[in-house]
Amino acid sequence: MKPFKVIIVEDVKLELKGTEEIFRTDIPEAEIIGTAMNENELWCLMQQQLPDLLLLDLGLGGSSTVGVDICRQVRSRYPGLHILIFTGEVLNEKLWVDALNAGADGIILKSGELLTKNDVRQVMDGRRLVFNQPILEQIIARFKKAVINDFKKNDAVINYDIDEYDERFLRHLALGYTKEMIAGLKGMPFGVKSLEKRQNELINRLFSSNERSGINATRLVVRALQLRILDLDNLEPDDE
Repeated sequence: MKPFKVIIVEDVKLELKGTEEIFRTDIPEAEIIGTAMNENELWCLMQQQLPDLLLLDLGLGGSSTVGVDICRQVRSRYPGLHILIFTGEVLNEKLWVDALNAGADGIILKSGELLTKNDVRQVMDGRRLVFNQPILEQIIARFKKAVINDFKKNDAVINYDIDEYDERFLRHLALGYTKEMIAGLKGMPFGVKSLEKRQNELINRLFSSNERSGINATRLVVRALQLRILDLDNLEPDDE
């Protein structure tokens, strides 16, 4: 790895000292040209000399959003600069997504193996989506869950003979639409009476004969969610 310049943004002195030690002992190719504990200090440093790598903590001054804002601004002003997030936000998955959307090249969680020379080398070589083991484990767990849920949905659609209109009908029931509102959707070629018939047919398909008594729209929707015919995380209405 060629020599490169780095600025570290970290507001906890003890953690900053530990990060500097990682570079000193494990990544001697790095020249730390400055450290900042807040946004103002960072911009002052950037005006003096641009680094090749910005190692950025997300939680600064008690706020988890400042780091994301910094990342977005740096990416906008200096598109060629490498940005690696080094954060203790080990459970805030939404924050990781925000940081990636803001232009971060990767995220290293302050747990497990911490920051390694290989992580830094990959970023400096131009690789995107660089993660350490703790975050990779969570990403893989989410991936496995998503694949299994997709498989269950496809299986249910085939086994219960669910067509496009069944799915649209169930999805809008789940969103609180009445049958009158669903019948008025663009591209829905059914009146209220036809939708009532469709609801009864769905009840017959999704419930066994000894379960069908007293099934209303709410219970039907719950059953569709249980069978993965509907995805609770992706309940969006059609354009009306």
